[in-house]
Amino acid sequence: MFSVTILGNNSAVPAHGRHPTAQVLQTPDHLFLIDCGEGTQMQMNAYKIRRSKINHIFISHLHGDHYYGLIGLLTSFGLNHRTNDLFIYSPKVLKEIIELQLHVANANLPFKIHFYNLEKEEIIFEDNKISVECFKVNHRISCWGFLFREKKNLRKIDTGKIKKYNIPASFYENLHEGKDFIAGDTIIKNELLTTSVSPAKSYAYSADTAFHEPIVEKIKGVDLLYHESTYLDALEKKAVNRFHSTSKQAATIAKKAGVKKLLLGHFSSMYETLDEFKTEASEIFENSDIAEEGACYFV
Repeated sequence: MFSVTILGNNSAVPAHGRHPTAQVLQTPDHLFLIDCGEGTQMQMNAYKIRRSKINHIFISHLHGDHYYGLIGLLTSFGLNHRTNDLFIYSPKVLKEIIELQLHVANANLPFKIHFYNLEKEEIIFEDNKISVECFKVNHRISCWGFLFREKKNLRKIDTGKIKKYNIPASFYENLHEGKDFIAGDTIIKNELLTTSVSPAKSYAYSADTAFHEPIVEKIKGVDLLYHESTYLDALEKKAVNRFHSTSKQAATIAKKAGVKKLLLGHFSSMYETLDEFKTEASEIFENSDIAEEGACYFV
């Protein structure tokens, strides 16, 4: 499974039953928490998110609607007797903020927190099944997007066939990569030994940002893109002044990047209903949708 559950889709303050930014990306091996606005814990309870499975938290920037829920989540981890390490990827000063909050509360957590400072565009987490890369966006303060890419072999080995043709185990990796087996004058085509696999999945999270074309190269071709769309097109000038994007600007980025699907989020509290966001974005990029709270989007 490779899916995104939206916990919060609003901007600066909770309004109209909507909550500040937070979402969970679920992969076969991980639950990644992306941003942690106020009320994130309550939303986890409402949508049955197993918080004990969260070992990696990604904080895009230090505006409160993206991290004010974090200290509460950390202390709840402690009260629930968590012992496994936690990894937080964020702008550098977050470590000082969290340590100060724990200090004044005289709180000692029973688990270790590892802080990874976001300072340059690079891969910040990687195992044998997924990689996570951060990329810069254009906001009033230092702000980052995150790109999650699944790792997969190109081909799946047919165990019956490799036994039939007596293929040595040392060649298995080459088969995964699509190479033919060659031994002297003997050539066995890869297609006889392997089958194709479904393409690797990818998800890009573009946090608070003004319209910023340089991210197009970073997110090109992803299966699912979440891009902030704080305002409708009529308030483009306001969006520019506040380093945010409009629905049509988000759709333009999606179109230029050739993504498969766009999710719109981070809506201004001035809008009670959201249907028009999808209508405007779809004029430019047809496969656009609202990131609805509680909804799970499969990548």
